[in-house]
Amino acid sequence: MLADKDRIFTNLYGLHSPGLKAARLRGAWDGTKFLLDKGRDWIVEEMKKSGLRGRGGAGFPTGLKWSFMPKQSDGRPHYLVINGDESEPGTCKDREILRHDPHLLIEGAMLASFAMGAHAAYIYIRGEFIAEREALQRAVDEAYEAKLIGKDNVHGYPFDFYVHHGAGAYICGEETALLESLEGKKGMPRLKPPFPANMGLYGCPTTVNNVESIAVAGTILRRGGAWFAGLGRPNNTGTKLFCISGHVNKPCNVEEEMGIPFRELIERHCGGIRGGWDNLLAVIPGGSSVPCVPANEIIDCPMDFDSLRALKSGLGTAAVIVMDKSTDIVRAIARLSYFYKHESCGQCTPCREGTGWMWRVLNRMAEGRAQKREIDMLLDVTYQVEGHTICALGDAAAWPVQGLIRHFRHEIEKRIDDYAANPHLEPVLQAAE
Repeated sequence: MLADKDRIFTNLYGLHSPGLKAARLRGAWDGTKFLLDKGRDWIVEEMKKSGLRGRGGAGFPTGLKWSFMPKQSDGRPHYLVINGDESEPGTCKDREILRHDPHLLIEGAMLASFAMGAHAAYIYIRGEFIAEREALQRAVDEAYEAKLIGKDNVHGYPFDFYVHHGAGAYICGEETALLESLEGKKGMPRLKPPFPANMGLYGCPTTVNNVESIAVAGTILRRGGAWFAGLGRPNNTGTKLFCISGHVNKPCNVEEEMGIPFRELIERHCGGIRGGWDNLLAVIPGGSSVPCVPANEIIDCPMDFDSLRALKSGLGTAAVIVMDKSTDIVRAIARLSYFYKHESCGQCTPCREGTGWMWRVLNRMAEGRAQKREIDMLLDVTYQVEGHTICALGDAAAWPVQGLIRHFRHEIEKRIDDYAANPHLEPVLQAAE
């Protein structure tokens, strides 16, 4: 269990003021100049040592990502872009950082930008986050006023921080679609290569990082990469914000050590499963795009990237969606399918056509108005969508369906049998409009 002294987000629940004075008392902006004076290479090396993996879902090593930025400028400016488009269903961690601990993010952005030779950071905030944007803007204004950031700041490194408000599209959480939107164009993913580190925002070298990945940087550098690497499990180090929702007694956001067993996470912070552990059906461990895992497989699984990948799922953003036996699992996944159909940008044919097709078939299956041979056909289509699109939205639409068929095929078959026996009964599910 994570000790209080090792918590990075000490104001996660907004019990204290998010303002600069209170943030400094909690340790933000402490010795920032000393860290900058250590130099770019030292910062990147410490981040590599810490073993921090990106907190936006993919889990790519953060220090390594920073090191891809060109060492020497070829005349083009470098940029840091922070992804605050938190649109993954079930995920609600970054909004708490923006509201309650914004100075950790601004300081982390300055340190990260310095390590990459960038003098400006942009944060792209999801359209629905209005109070969050205002809270962050207040903190940015305070930092400018105290000369902590700006052209002529006390740290001697010119640095500007810009807050940009999106329009609320899931696709803009994909890094290149985010860059397109930031430039004022349609939020549609770009083909890679070129990667953003060579040609990103306005055609300049850019690194895109998640809010949580940047917000932890200051504390990691102050306390040392080895401290962070000492928490969690090998290759899955440090602390992580978990957003636990669904059928638990007390849904919550909590900072915990990576690799905490699922059972301990739920018992310690959520007061257990609604109706007891025997009532647990399945869990979506990392936001709606990762496959669900049945109760018996997840119950003692360590909550980290590698353990969940071994279960053919993933940690993603650590948005843990708990489903008890009252859940209509086929209907739940059909609802997620509708979300991906709705959010597809339509650029790639497999995703544009496949997401709508998968939703329509799943919808019929939820009612029982299908045939058993269609289950394998549906699975086959998910494999034709997965990996055949420019960005990962195709994969995100395919994986929940694959998880459903892998673990709950019997549920779909039972639904089909029941309908065949009583076709005159009202269907369980009304089609979404």
